[in-house]
Amino acid sequence: MRPYSLTGGRTRFGHVLLVETFVAALEAPEEHRELTSGGWGDRVMPEMRAIVELCRRMRSVAEISALLKMPLGVVRVLLSDLADQGKIRVYGTGHGSGRPDRALLERVLSGLHRL
Repeated sequence: MRPYSLTGGRTRFGHVLLVETFVAALEAPEEHRELTSGGWGDRVMPEMRAIVELCRRMRSVAEISALLKMPLGVVRVLLSDLADQGKIRVYGTGHGSGRPDRALLERVLSGLHRL
């Protein structure tokens, strides 16, 4: 399937989703049973289910795109849809204050040390 068919050709999204923006699933893991037992998961695309599963742990938009091997633009649209549905939470990146977010910088530094 062509990646942009997942978004119906949409390229705009309603949330601020920079590559370094963090997102996380809102539901606790035990509440995710509906994803596999005939609930929400039966009504959504497998790609959206995969994003929610990845977001059980806080991740950046870039990480999700890389792990799913999907174009960044497609991931941004799908993340925005999931946020609108209340499945994930979008966390700020600290750009509003004009200063980089300390947690983001520490996570980048930690990732560099792991390399």
